[in-house]
Formats: sequence, structure tokens, C-alpha cells
Amino acid sequence: MPELMMAMSGGVDSSAALLLLKEQYQITGATMLLYTPKDREGCGSFREAEDAKAVAQKLGLPHVVLDFREEFRRRVMEPFSRDYFRGETPNPCIECNRYLKFGALLQEAENRGIPYLATGHYVRKGYDEATGRYYLYKAADESKDQSYVLYHLSQHQLAHAVFPLGEYTKPQIRAMAEQAGLITAKKKDSQDICFVPDGDYVGFLRWFSHETCPSGQFVDRQGKVLGEHPGIIYYTVGQRKGLGVTFGKPMYVLGKDAAGHTVTLGENQELFSRRVLVNRLSWMYLPGAEGPVRLFAKLRYNMKEQPCTLIPRGEDQVELQFDAPQRAAAPGQSAVFYLGDKVAGGGIIVSALPEE
Repeated sequence: MPELMMAMSGGVDSSAALLLLKEQYQITGATMLLYTPKDREGCGSFREAEDAKAVAQKLGLPHVVLDFREEFRRRVMEPFSRDYFRGETPNPCIECNRYLKFGALLQEAENRGIPYLATGHYVRKGYDEATGRYYLYKAADESKDQSYVLYHLSQHQLAHAVFPLGEYTKPQIRAMAEQAGLITAKKKDSQDICFVPDGDYVGFLRWFSHETCPSGQFVDRQGKVLGEHPGIIYYTVGQRKGLGVTFGKPMYVLGKDAAGHTVTLGENQELFSRRVLVNRLSWMYLPGAEGPVRLFAKLRYNMKEQPCTLIPRGEDQVELQFDAPQRAAAPGQSAVFYLGDKVAGGGIIVSALPEE
């Protein structure tokens, strides 16, 4: 049987993936240590590594724990902090998949002479003979589809990746794990960023970063001062609650200017835009775009993709022109492009653009 390394987070998904693959591959389970304060649970912790090891032992499979804490700090935590202070809203799970799971972990597998890496992502892999390219397409259970966080995978990474869960629903996976008597069968899904488990972004940034975030002014789109704020890191585009100032009507964060320390506020309708600029592109099913392309795109993980036209705007930059205005395109988040169920590519949102 061919050899395979299984990325085991300590959750039910990767545990069930072992059940699906153990008759097809010679498997080594592997858990990455990423962020490990005392008593901390969640992906990348000692506690999750212990659960993953217990599952591997029950199934009679070898298991290794790999210390990637420095790589995780350099590749994920530091960029997250830097981008937040720049006024962006980064997605660290995407960077973790890019640089840790399909970067450092895949490299570790190759160093050990193991040709395949499997993960518990809900996504399916395909190959197009006409283009000679591997691609991803959405999971059969669209409510669990995770193709959004993997749009950046290279052809080399895709060639060595195995995704056994793409045809299954979450209830099926839990039932499978429970029937096998795995300790992870009833574990809750992780909802938070592993290094911000309580959702306190500001608390993390204050602890982690040596930067200070000066106070500044709330302004409207005309530059009129509306009040004072304690720092741009307290706010995200689209936010309404927790502004700390009342205006007699609902007001929302439209944007942030790190250089000027300003947070622009406006009414809900001002959050909508048909045009979004995207750079730092990664192409998957499409090798690139030389002219306008009709496709679908989503600007956030929990969003249904929307019809639009993709227009190249110079090197490594495209504009998405949506058929209908989209709400709260946040700089730093990812925009992912789809052709039907196939992932065409994606990139990082620069800004929403005004109507021409």
C-alpha cells in the first residue's frame, strides 16, 4: 500500500478520515504543535495532540507530534498582528493551511519519503485532463464546505493531497467515529481562532505585539469628525455594536485608516459595493485571467458565492464587478473565485471601489 501522512488535529473529522483511509494506505498520524499555553485547548495544543495519539493507538497506527510553534508564530501569528495594526482583517486559518499544513507538514512527509498528505477538510479534489491541472470543488455537503480556506493550494500541493471527507455530511462522520468507539466522536467543532479562543482579538494583540495603537477619531465619508475612539484594532468593517459612541441611529464601520488613525462610520447602505479590488492572486482551476471572465465569488467564509465579472487590472490584481452590491468587503479578507463547483482561484481584498 502507498504511504500517507494524516494531519490529525485531535478532532472528529481527522479521526474519521483515518477510518476511511486505513485500508487503502500505510498511514502515519501526525499532529502539529502550534500554540501551547498551559491548559489551553484547541487546534495545535498539547491536549489535542493527546486525543489524536489516543485515536491513532486505538486504530493501531503510528503517531508523531511535530513542534511547529516557531513556524506558526512566524508564518501566522506575526502576520496576523501586523495586518491588524495596518487596519486589515486577516484570516489566519487560511495562512495556517498555506504555510503549516500544506507547507511545513507536507515537507515533513516528503522528507520521510511519504508521498501523500491527508486532511479532514470537507472538500473534493479533481483533475482536468484538458488543462492538465488539479483543482478543488466544493464538498457534497455545502453547509460544511471548506474550499474557501484552500483556494491557494499549488499544483504540487494538490497532487500530493488526499481529502477523504468531501462526499460525507458531518452527521455521517460523527456516526462513523462513534461506531468505531473513538474518543473524539462527540467533540465540539472549534469555532474560534486557536490563538484567540475567547474571541478577544484586542487582548491577544496587546499581549502579543510590541506595537501601540493610538487613539483617533470617528469620521464620516466627508471627513466630518463624529467622535473619539481608543484605536483602530477595536473595530472591523461592518461592525455596529461596541462603537462606544451613540449617534441616534445605527452606524457601522465602513473603513479604517491606520496612518491617520481614523475609523470611518456610516449607515448600513453605505457598506454595499458592486466593485471590489483583489490582489495577491492564486490560481487553481484557471491558470490566470487575460480578459473578463464570468464566474462566482465569495468575500467571506460564511457567504454564498455571488455572480460577477472578473477583470484583470494589471499584474497580480483583478477587479470583481458583482451583479448585485455586496456588503462589507473587508481589506485583508480573502475573495475566492468559483466556476460552478470548481475553485478557480482567489486573492486578498484590497478595498471596495466606488461606482464608476
